[in-house]
Amino acid sequence: MDNQRNLILAIALSFLLLVGWTSAMDYFYPQPEQALVEDRADTPTEQASQAAETQHSRTGGLVDPAMRAQEVADLKVALASPDRIAIDAPRVAGSINLRGGVIDDVVLKGYNETTDDESDPVRMFSPNGTPAQQFAQFGWVGANLKVPGPQTLWEADGDTLSAETPVTLTHDNGEGLTFSIRYSIDDQYMITAEQGVANTGENPVVVQPFGLVNRTSRTASEDLWIAHSGPIGVFGDSAEYDINYDDLDDDQRIVPEGRTSWAGFTDIYWLAALVPQDGTAPDTTFRAMGNETYRADMIYEATNLPAGNSLTVSSRLYAGAKESVVLDSYEDAGLQKFGLAIDWGWFRWFEKPMLWLLRTIYDAVGNFGIAIIALTFIVRGLMFPIAQKGFASMAEMKAIQPKMKAIQEKYKDDKQKQQQEIMELYKKEKVNPVAGCLPMLLQIPVFFALYKVLYLAIEMRHREFLWIHDLAAPDPANLANALSLVGIQVPGWLMIIFGLGVLAVLLGFTMWLTFKLNPSQMDPMQQKIFDIMPWILMFVMAPFAAGLLLYWVTSNILTLAQQKYLYSKHPQLRASIEEEKKKKAAEAAKAES
Repeated sequence: MDNQRNLILAIALSFLLLVGWTSAMDYFYPQPEQALVEDRADTPTEQASQAAETQHSRTGGLVDPAMRAQEVADLKVALASPDRIAIDAPRVAGSINLRGGVIDDVVLKGYNETTDDESDPVRMFSPNGTPAQQFAQFGWVGANLKVPGPQTLWEADGDTLSAETPVTLTHDNGEGLTFSIRYSIDDQYMITAEQGVANTGENPVVVQPFGLVNRTSRTASEDLWIAHSGPIGVFGDSAEYDINYDDLDDDQRIVPEGRTSWAGFTDIYWLAALVPQDGTAPDTTFRAMGNETYRADMIYEATNLPAGNSLTVSSRLYAGAKESVVLDSYEDAGLQKFGLAIDWGWFRWFEKPMLWLLRTIYDAVGNFGIAIIALTFIVRGLMFPIAQKGFASMAEMKAIQPKMKAIQEKYKDDKQKQQQEIMELYKKEKVNPVAGCLPMLLQIPVFFALYKVLYLAIEMRHREFLWIHDLAAPDPANLANALSLVGIQVPGWLMIIFGLGVLAVLLGFTMWLTFKLNPSQMDPMQQKIFDIMPWILMFVMAPFAAGLLLYWVTSNILTLAQQKYLYSKHPQLRASIEEEKKKKAAEAAKAES
C-alpha cells in the first residue's frame, strides 16, 4: 500500500508540474498588459532597428492601447481609398487594394473580438504600415522586366469578390506583357489566385511567379509549449512548429527543408497560409523584415516564356479561423496535413476524438458547459467498472494486511527477501496492488486531452455557461473582477488571492472531500500532504480555463458519489477504515497527552 500511495502521489505531482508550470509562472509573475519598450542589442537586427519588444496576450491582437487607437485611425484612412474592391463571402469580408493588387483587409464574419456580441469582427488582415499589418500579395519577378510592383494600380473587372463572382485584376506593362490575377473564394476561408502573364511582345522573357504573406508579430498570440505561434507549414512529410519569431530575428532567413505543401503564420486561433500549385515545388523562405515584421514567401521556378505564349500558376491563400472540421475538410480534399495547422501534439489521436465528442454532445444540448459536464459523466461511466475493480482490489489488500505486516516484521533486515515474499503473497492471494491506481492513471490522458482541446480548439472560444463568458478563459467570478467594478484595481502580486474564482474554490473543496473518503490509509506525513494538496491545487488551477475546472469539479462530485456507492458494496472496507482511523486517532491523542 505504501508503494501504491507513493506512486499516486508521484504521478499527481508530476502531472501538476507538467501542465501547471507555464500557467503558474504567468499567474505568479504576470506580464503587463501594455507593450514594453526596451533596448535590444544582442542581434544585428535588433542593433539596426532598436525595435520595441511587445508582450503578447494568450489569444493575440494588439495589447497597447495607443497602438490600438492608431490602428483604428489608420484603418479609417486606408480603407477609405476608392482604389479598392470589396470581399463579401459567406465567412469572410473585407477588400482588395487595387494599388498593388494586395489582399490587406480581411475580417471574419463568424467571430467577434470580445465576448460582447456587438464588438467588431476579428480582423485577420490590415494594410501595410498599420500597427497590426498583415497582408498577402501575388506577383512576379524577372530580370530586366517591368513587373507589377506595390504601387501598380490594377484594373478590375468587378467591384465585389464573392463565392459566386470571381474578380480578375489586369495590368499591361506597356512592354508587351499583360499580367492578370484572377481571385476567387470558396464558402470558407480559402482564396485562389490564378496568376497569369501573356507575352505579346516579340522576344521571350523569363518570369517567376511568387506569393507572400507579410505580418507583424505585435499581434501574435503567446508562443507556448502547448500552443505554437509563429511560422508554420508542412515541408516534406512533417509539420514545422519549431520556428518562432525570435529565431527569425536571429537568423534573418530560414529555408525549411522538403517540398512545401503549405506555409505561413499561425496564432492560437487564426492562420494565414499559402498553398502552392499542385505538382510544383516552389522555394519557401521565412524572413525577418525588421521592426517586428516577417514574411513567408514562395517563389516558383523561373519559366522561359516565348513570344506569343502565356503562363498561368494557381496558388491559394487560407486566411481564417483554425476550425478543426474546416482544416480537415481541406486535408481530405488533398491538402497534405492541413489539419496539423492546429498543434495537437503527440496526443492528437486522443484529442481530436475528444473534440469530436464534445462537438457531438454540444449539437445535442446546445451549450458547451453542459457538454463538458456530460462528457465527464461519460468518462466516469466508462471508468466505473475499473474503479469498482480498484475498490475490490483495495478490499483484498486490506484483507491481507496482517500477512503483509508479518512478512515485513519477519524480514525487516532483508529488504530483498521481504519484497520477494510480498510479491509471492500477492500471487498466492491473487491481488493486484496497482489496480487501485488505474482509474487515476486512465484519467490523466483524458484530463490532458481536455486541457489541450480547451486551450486550442476555437470551438471553445467565447462559449458561455452560467456566469462564465468564455470557457476557454479563467473563471471571471473572482474578487479582483468584483473590485474592478468599483474602480479598485488589484496589483498583480495579489492576484494569487484575489484572482481565485468560484470554480477553483469548488475544486479544492470537492477534492478535499474525495481525499477524506479515500479508502487508502496513510502515514502521518502522507496524510498531511493529502490534506494540504487540494488547497494548493485550488490556487494552482485558478488561472486555467474555466471549462477545465468545470470538468474537474464535476469529476470530483462523481467520484464522491462513486465512493459512497462502492463503500455500500464493500462495507467491510469502510468498517475497516473507520476502525483504523479510530485507532490512529487514539494513538495520536495518547502521544499528545
